[in-house]
Amino acid sequence: MTEGKTVTRAQLSEAVYQEVGLSRNESADLVESVLAEIATSLIAGETVKVSSFGSFYVREKGQRVGRNPKTGEEVPILPRRVLVFRPSHVLKDRINQALNGKTTPSAS
Repeated sequence: MTEGKTVTRAQLSEAVYQEVGLSRNESADLVESVLAEIATSLIAGETVKVSSFGSFYVREKGQRVGRNPKTGEEVPILPRRVLVFRPSHVLKDRINQALNGKTTPSAS
């Protein structure tokens, strides 16, 4: 994969279609169901762990003071929730091996 490339829902659905053998519509529905379940869990404040991939969780950020970079004016930044992804060591190792030109077996 080259830098700047983005994987879309349609490409994920096509990959499921190719690998699993479901129809294209069933593959698209499966991808949508998985993404919806992940989103619902995160909205509820739950952590989503995908083995050998990583964890998604929501973190609360408190109010703080920021600065407008053009004017230097102080601006309050309101409290908010942010999505955090922590990759697993397995994923980190696979990425670094790919960077170093070593081939890795695909995860099954």
